[in-house]
Amino acid sequence: MNFIKTAIDGVVIVEPRVFNDARGYFYESYNENEFKANGIDCRFVQDNQSKSSFGVIRGLHCQTGDFCQAKLVRVLSGKVLDVAVDVRAGSKTFGQYVAVELSDENHRQLFIPRGFLHGFSVLSETAVFSYKVDNFYNKESEWGMRYDAPEFNIDWKIPADRVITSDKDRIEHSLKDVPSFTL
Repeated sequence: MNFIKTAIDGVVIVEPRVFNDARGYFYESYNENEFKANGIDCRFVQDNQSKSSFGVIRGLHCQTGDFCQAKLVRVLSGKVLDVAVDVRAGSKTFGQYVAVELSDENHRQLFIPRGFLHGFSVLSETAVFSYKVDNFYNKESEWGMRYDAPEFNIDWKIPADRVITSDKDRIEHSLKDVPSFTL
């Protein structure tokens, strides 16, 4: 696996070695030893999966307090723009984000440490999105900001009239409201 550091400390693009032949392809999507050797030491406890159509934007969400989560995200089918926003108190990149295209063709994954808002937009007709987390979900610990928060000015690569979101994705919090994280 190839581990590529991004402009934000701790956020890492993971590119697996893909073996193609006449039958299709094979790759190892997770190997605890390789992740540890590259500075990612997480015990993943839950896997999640969603299916969405073009124009869907999910996020920006996180878990707070004792339920903070690190994530390892990937796309099983389709293509998304995946976004991680640094909301770690005292971080030199607080309020900055990384955006990475993940697809079933490039097989890239993104590791997002605790203390980040996370979201993605669906760029293909449909996308099946899968992710591992290192802490269990807790509804009372959910927190988020609008996907189109002016503090970030994220280009989700979706025309405004085609965006599909949930009420949860229209939360009116701002960066000054970010809760402290237990990291």
